[in-house]
Amino acid sequence: MRKIIASLDIGSSLIKLVVGEVIRNKVHILACVDTPSRGIKKGYVINGESATESFKEVFKKCENILGIPVNKVIVSVPSAYAECFLSSGTIAVNSEDKVIKNADVIKAMQKCMYKKIPENRELVTVLPTSFKVNDEVVSNPINMVSEKLTMKSIVVTVPKKNIDGINACLKNIGVELVDIVISPLGDYYEHNNKELNKMVGAVVNIGEDTTTVSIFNKGILTNLEVIDIGGANITNDLSYVYKINSEDAKYTKEHLALAHTRLAQPNESLSFIDKHGENVKINQYDASEIVMMRITEIINLAKKQINLLTKKEISYIILTGGVTESEDFSILTDELLGNLAHIERVEEIGARSNKYGTAIGMIKYYNSRLKLRNVDFSVFSEEEQEELCGSDKKVMVSDNSLLGKLFGYFFDS
Repeated sequence: MRKIIASLDIGSSLIKLVVGEVIRNKVHILACVDTPSRGIKKGYVINGESATESFKEVFKKCENILGIPVNKVIVSVPSAYAECFLSSGTIAVNSEDKVIKNADVIKAMQKCMYKKIPENRELVTVLPTSFKVNDEVVSNPINMVSEKLTMKSIVVTVPKKNIDGINACLKNIGVELVDIVISPLGDYYEHNNKELNKMVGAVVNIGEDTTTVSIFNKGILTNLEVIDIGGANITNDLSYVYKINSEDAKYTKEHLALAHTRLAQPNESLSFIDKHGENVKINQYDASEIVMMRITEIINLAKKQINLLTKKEISYIILTGGVTESEDFSILTDELLGNLAHIERVEEIGARSNKYGTAIGMIKYYNSRLKLRNVDFSVFSEEEQEELCGSDKKVMVSDNSLLGKLFGYFFDS
C-alpha cells in the first residue's frame, strides 16, 4: 500500500503542514503549506480560538492542493522541559521455538516504560540503544533464539501541558493526533546519514522565539535544552535601534541585513517611516552589524549549552531553523564553530526551505518507527488513496494500518 504520512510542525511564527509519501525510505512531497501562527507562543497554545483558526487555515490550504482533507497527523510538541532517561526491560520469550519476533521487542519496550513515567508527563518515544540475547549484546535481535530478551533504551517524555492545548485545537477541527514528536527528532532525521549515526554531535535549531540544543549519540537523542532566544530577538533589536515597527524590522532582517558584516555594503539601504513619523534610512552594513551581534550571542549560548549537556567530544554541530538561511550565515559559523558546523539545507523537491526541515524529518522519523513486518501506515484510507491518485486501481490497505502510538517506538530494523 502507499505509505503517506502527514506532519504538523507548530512554531511561534509559522505552522507548517507537510504530507509526504515514503518510497524506498525517501520522502516525496505531496503537499507543503504554512500559515502564520496565531494563538501560539513558543509552541504552546495560549489562545485556543485563534490557534484553532490557524490550524483550520493550514489544513484547508493542504486540502486545496491534494483535493481531499487530511484528518490524521503526527504533531511536533514543545521540547521545553523534555526529559531523556536510561531504562531497561527484560521479558521472557514465550513462543514454542523461542525465536524472537517483533512482538517480543514491543513487549520489551513496554517493560522499559512500566511504572517509570509520572502521571503529569507524556511519553514521546522509546529509543532502543542495545539488546542482550544469550548474554551477547546485539543491535537487532529479530529471529535470534533465546529464552529471554533484554533491551536498553532512552525514554523521552514531556509534560502533558505541552500537548493538551494542541490536541484540543485539532479535535475542534476534526483532526486526529496520531502521534507526537519533539522537534529535535525531526531535525536529526531530516539530515542524518550513516556517518552521523556513528558519532556524537549536536543539533541546534534557531527558531523564532527559542533555540533548541540537542545531543545525539550514534543517532540516539540523549539530552536537550531550550534557550529562550531566537529570530524574534533580531527583529526586536532592529526595531529598537531604528525605532521602526516590527513588520519593517522583519523586512529589514530578511531582505537587507546579512549575518556577517564582511560582505555588507554601506551604500545598500532601505528607508522607512519610524515611530515618530520621521524618515529613517538603514544601510546594509549597520543593519548587518546588529544582526551579527545577536546571532553571535545565540551561537555562543548554544556552545555553552552543548558543554553542559554532554561531556563527550562533539564531532559535528548541525545548525537548522529559519535564521540559518540568512545570507552569509556560513561565514559567521565558520568563525565561531570551525569545521564542526554543518548548515543543512532541505533538498526535497517541493519543500526546499529550512522552515520545512523539522516537518519532513518528522515523517522520516515516524517511518523509521513503523518497520513492523507486513504492516504499513497511511493517513488516507483505501478510498481516499484512490481519489488522491485518480486511478481505478485498487490499493490494498491492512485493517491494522493505524498502528497507534506504540508502534511509533519501534527501532530501525
